[in-house]
Amino acid sequence: MNDHTAAIAAHFDQLAPNLDRWRRRNRTYYRDLEKLHRFWIPTGSRVLQVGSGLGDLLATVEPSFGIGIDVSPQAVAIAQQRHPQLQFHCLAAEELTPEAIGNPEPFDAIILTGVLSYLTDIQVVLEQLQAFCHPRTRLILGFHNFLWQPLLTAAEKVGQRSPQPPESWLGMQDVLNLLTLTGYEPIKQGRRFLLPRQIPLLTGWINRWISPLPVIEHLALTNYVIARPLAQPRSQPTVSVIVPARNEAGNIAAAVERLPELGAETELIFVEGHSRDQTWETIEQTVAEYQGPLKLLACRQTGKGKADAVRLGFDKASGDILMILDADLTVQPEDLGHFYRAIASGRGEFINGSRLVYPRSRLAMPGLNTLANRTFALIFSFLLGQPLKDTLCGTKVLWKTDYDRVAAGRKYFGDFDPFGDFDLLFGAAKLGLKIVEVPVRYQERSYGSSNIAHVREGLILARMCLYAAGKLKFPH
Repeated sequence: MNDHTAAIAAHFDQLAPNLDRWRRRNRTYYRDLEKLHRFWIPTGSRVLQVGSGLGDLLATVEPSFGIGIDVSPQAVAIAQQRHPQLQFHCLAAEELTPEAIGNPEPFDAIILTGVLSYLTDIQVVLEQLQAFCHPRTRLILGFHNFLWQPLLTAAEKVGQRSPQPPESWLGMQDVLNLLTLTGYEPIKQGRRFLLPRQIPLLTGWINRWISPLPVIEHLALTNYVIARPLAQPRSQPTVSVIVPARNEAGNIAAAVERLPELGAETELIFVEGHSRDQTWETIEQTVAEYQGPLKLLACRQTGKGKADAVRLGFDKASGDILMILDADLTVQPEDLGHFYRAIASGRGEFINGSRLVYPRSRLAMPGLNTLANRTFALIFSFLLGQPLKDTLCGTKVLWKTDYDRVAAGRKYFGDFDPFGDFDLLFGAAKLGLKIVEVPVRYQERSYGSSNIAHVREGLILARMCLYAAGKLKFPH
């Protein structure tokens, strides 16, 4: 242990018996940190916390297996007594190795909140944490906005903040750069919490409604970054393409003929939903007569709506990768190769189609539809904290293992999305999946007419935006 780390350990050893008092004095701040971490870490995850203190933050995310490390023996002793279901180790972060904490299996989440400024060598710590990661591990890094340094220093001098040892002050760009240097990819970054003191009727309102607003958010106290280890390509995964079909009899044969082979095996699943034409009979005949490299399946909905059809198809799917292809073929089946390469290479974990890049005819997308698409894209980009060009494109791709996690957490957003697209998009955003967009060549349908009721579904989308705002951008 070097001199700086030893000094940090001595400081927090002396402070440990009084940490509860400081937490109570600044309970509004600590409760917001707990809320942030509960949002990003699903209950039952395997969690490692570096700089665990008294262990309260680690305990609040309810891990199935949790380990905390801290440089202070006093803090570790109190944490272990307070949270006997978790493991705590007295260890400098720079000395953390799998052997030092019993060679555990990789973790789903690693918390580095409130600790970066005390580390002797942040780069070494981040590099060594790679040994504790699997491809889906998420690092959560929380640190103070350096604009608050004068205020926090003043608060410390007047006894409103716990005494601090010498610390580094990191900007958002410093942290993003360190992650890049050490083999991680930032997925999401954000700022929150504008008023750290409890003022009746004012604090909750400002922190919920004002703090997340553009420009103002840059003044918030807490900076955070969600990151993942740099992805590695996966070798020849299998693919299931789900085609929800209602009144699309004339497009069934073309969907089969034009779909490229993707990965080690390509499964094409038609889900028919209460058609008034010969769609189901056409699907049955096509599947029965087909002789080719694709694996064809067919099923019929008992429920209603595209969301129900997509979920039924996903439940029937056997592929590693799940894709949605609308049966109107306005997104060309040939373009699914771009989606496959984007996800199999690891460049993205949730691939969203974008119809607003290449030229398209007014028959394919009238001007009013284009305006609505761009408007909803702007709204959802704000809500998700990530720029997206076209959230209404029906072609979306994700790993089946990630879909299972989205489905398991579906109750957080409720179950009123009749389209299925936003259920997936919201779930992917909450899981911190890497979302990327693939441009598609959007064309006019060659058979049938649209099943979309623009006014009614526009109102549903508006309702979903309001609901998502309360869950993603302005949570309680």
